[in-house]
Amino acid sequence: MTNTNIDTNLLVGGDLPVRRLGLGTMRYADHLTARHGAAAPVWEAPTDRDALLGVIRTAVERGVDLVDTADAYALGAGEELVAEALAPVDAPVVVATKVGVLRPSPDAWVPLGHPDYLRQQIELSLRRLRRETIDLLYLHRVDELYPIAEQVGALSDAVRQGKVRHLGLSEVSTAQLDAARETAPIAAVQNLYNLAAREHDPVVERTRELGIAFVPFFPINFDPASVPALADVARAHGATPQQVALAWLLHRGPHVVPIPGTTSVAHLAENLAAQDVALSEAEQRRLASSPR
Repeated sequence: MTNTNIDTNLLVGGDLPVRRLGLGTMRYADHLTARHGAAAPVWEAPTDRDALLGVIRTAVERGVDLVDTADAYALGAGEELVAEALAPVDAPVVVATKVGVLRPSPDAWVPLGHPDYLRQQIELSLRRLRRETIDLLYLHRVDELYPIAEQVGALSDAVRQGKVRHLGLSEVSTAQLDAARETAPIAAVQNLYNLAAREHDPVVERTRELGIAFVPFFPINFDPASVPALADVARAHGATPQQVALAWLLHRGPHVVPIPGTTSVAHLAENLAAQDVALSEAEQRRLASSPR
């Protein structure tokens, strides 16, 4: 049964339609034994490339129309994989990528907001993604060494040139979001957020107020036992804890677009089924107030 409690569609930036459950591809890198956990390197091209191409294409076949990547994922190999996967696809798919992080070694993620570097990375992303325009471009991290106006201004130049359609920010506070909006319109914010990681509750509310898409990354990457109510609610719905965690995010606001990542077609199907888990208001409150 389709979940009638939520709207499953959203217009990003007011004109870019997406379904409210996308696909994150950060872990589409390295050997499959090296891509788990917080310390996963995300450094080399994946060894199971054909299987991952299949997962992306299957996701699109099943209605996913937002695929998220970044130039820092496997030093650009992540963008190349997404481009290859979508090359034969006829359906419209929104591709989001990010610029503004250096990868000098497998364990290093270093923000770099020099405007010229950002402009260069946009050009490289366009080439790797095989697109004339990037649908949604995020500033991967704010670099405190450069004024945020200069960083967002470099991305805004690409919008004026027709190389980028909409701009986003990643891992920002409400103050940083408001500061960035003084330079250019922001269509989306992508922060770490899930039932067990609620530090960005104020950003969720601020983006709701502004009509900006809020895109939680790592939406189910936590120990379900850390949210005691999760197991009980999942049993009541005949669902998995991960499905309920995604459903809670979908109920969190009509502007929330989770991007769970998976390299498994079976897990992809499980994630998509979360759209059919209709949580009552009491269940939503119980999950939100459960000790963490």
